[in-house]
Amino acid sequence: MICERDDFSLTGPLHLTSVDWANEHHRRSVAASLVQGIYVAERDRQLQREGPELALSPLWSEFFHFRLIRKLVDDADFSIFGGIYEYKPSSGTAKSQELSPRFVIAFRGTVNKADSISRDIELDIHIIKNGLHTTTRFEIAMQAVRNMVASVGCSNVWLAGHSLGASMALLTGKTVARTGVLPECFAFNPPFLSPPIERIKDKRIKHGIRIAGSVITAGLALAKKASQQVSQNHRALPAPPDQFAALSDWFPRLYVNPGDHLCSEFIGYFEHRNKMEEIGAGFVERLATQHSLGGLVMDVVSGGKNTEAPVHLIPTAVLTVNMSSSRDFKEAHGIHQWWREDKLFDTKIYQYK
Repeated sequence: MICERDDFSLTGPLHLTSVDWANEHHRRSVAASLVQGIYVAERDRQLQREGPELALSPLWSEFFHFRLIRKLVDDADFSIFGGIYEYKPSSGTAKSQELSPRFVIAFRGTVNKADSISRDIELDIHIIKNGLHTTTRFEIAMQAVRNMVASVGCSNVWLAGHSLGASMALLTGKTVARTGVLPECFAFNPPFLSPPIERIKDKRIKHGIRIAGSVITAGLALAKKASQQVSQNHRALPAPPDQFAALSDWFPRLYVNPGDHLCSEFIGYFEHRNKMEEIGAGFVERLATQHSLGGLVMDVVSGGKNTEAPVHLIPTAVLTVNMSSSRDFKEAHGIHQWWREDKLFDTKIYQYK
């Protein structure tokens, strides 16, 4: 029996018969559809839906004139976790072609099936432990991104992912962005590891908790920085570059739903930054926003060996929030919402200064 969510003819963005690449809704919808194509490709593999008559994944990309030219396969469970799409439009099928990508590298999230669930959960735990960058799946993804950027140029490559895959897209994007390469990145429901403060209804209580958290985080960060400075002076080492500020010119696109507690904290993360500036505590927040309490604790546990900042800490972003109500967490976290025409989206740009 075919699952409805896998069938493009039932749940896909069929309304996009002609793509305008200057239209944000069109760009978001196509990127989300390509990510869904990777989900379906893995389910095709597990359910042995092979060939043009059975496989459901091709239509999720071919409808928009993309072709999956390479599948990214995990070396542990041999699941398809990502893929490289090539754009081959026919004449007159889209507007503003100069804004279209030539290639899109897409990453799926967790698939709740026996052949992949254990490995996906292992990767989810690595995100919690701030260790996604140490996994072989990340190495495979990173190599694919580097090779594509080197071959065709940054402006021709998009990154896209959902949930776990959004973390993968953000982490590979952050890695190359530190070298001055700034790829377009579409991160749908990216995990933000924090208590769900955003779900508190009382704005004063919520703001007070965030201020207290910023002060504590900034204090711990200052203590860590002082300790590192003493060590560097003792060893006569130069100060390390500010990796957070180095990412300030990269504008990944984040898509979050307030009803999804896994990603909703991105809303408060960026809004709180502006509020701290308004009350004259910008210095505290500029320091706190580069760290997380969990990350600082993990750094202590690891003895300072983990130098990679948590994936969700981003200095600059284009944040799109789905303002429409969701029936439950499953709908709020799902990728299908991001190409729906009946949803209300609010987009804001946040830049680190």
